[in-house]
Amino acid sequence: MPELPEVETVRVGLERNVVGRTIADVKVLHPRAIRRHLAGPADFEAALTGQSFGGAQRRGKYLWLSVGDDALLAHLGMSGQLLVGEPGRPRGPHVRVHFTFADGGPDLRFTDQRTFGHMMLVKDGAELPAPIAHIAPDPFEPAFDPKALARRLKTRRTGVKRALLDQSLISGVGNIYADEALWRAQLHWARPTEALTGPQTSRLLDAVKEVLAEALRAGGTSFDSLYVNVNGESGYFERSLAVYGREGQACPRCGAEIRRDPFMNRSAYTCPRCQPRPRQGRW
Repeated sequence: MPELPEVETVRVGLERNVVGRTIADVKVLHPRAIRRHLAGPADFEAALTGQSFGGAQRRGKYLWLSVGDDALLAHLGMSGQLLVGEPGRPRGPHVRVHFTFADGGPDLRFTDQRTFGHMMLVKDGAELPAPIAHIAPDPFEPAFDPKALARRLKTRRTGVKRALLDQSLISGVGNIYADEALWRAQLHWARPTEALTGPQTSRLLDAVKEVLAEALRAGGTSFDSLYVNVNGESGYFERSLAVYGREGQACPRCGAEIRRDPFMNRSAYTCPRCQPRPRQGRW
């Protein structure tokens, strides 16, 4: 699933390509794509037609385009793509929502092969849509408070990777970047949060911000064709991954063989030498 770098890359593309343009027509081609817009496809289409997109914003893995005082909120899910291109190009089989613009220029298509993503129009949501107001700020937001997060980690009593994936604590971090940050901080994923020292927490949060920033500069991580930016281009941070997806390969830091463990129906990748298993971990 796209994490902060991938979603921010898409947000920047939307800012450059659709903000300030007037919507000429909206077609909902699959109702599941707007399943959380309870008023239905006809209302969704009518409410957006003739409106102009304001700024493109993001919190964690969600992004939205302001429409007056309202917001078009989007989550990409596992395979969602927001693609900009020439209006005359063929419409692929997985296009779920199609926007055309009054200037006749490039259109916007929400494409989603697995239909896990969604769009919805949120009233009075231009500043921060209500459905995502509970999500914690991400490390790049001014509202992010590392000291407050460190205090909350002390009282959480969970494994540190579970905490990084908890969007009520810190948003935008998913499986890939949690593993990469923990490797950089030399912490095992099952280390109890209440056992983290002040220096360890600082090192971890610095590593989180560092790996997210590097991935953002690389356009995100693409393991297949499902994640692309608005121009259909893949990110290339996969080339810089130290542990994620590298089971059996050598640790770039010490040469030990990378280990994979089952984790929450997914996987956790660690270096057994750089990230020793805790004696009393929270598994």
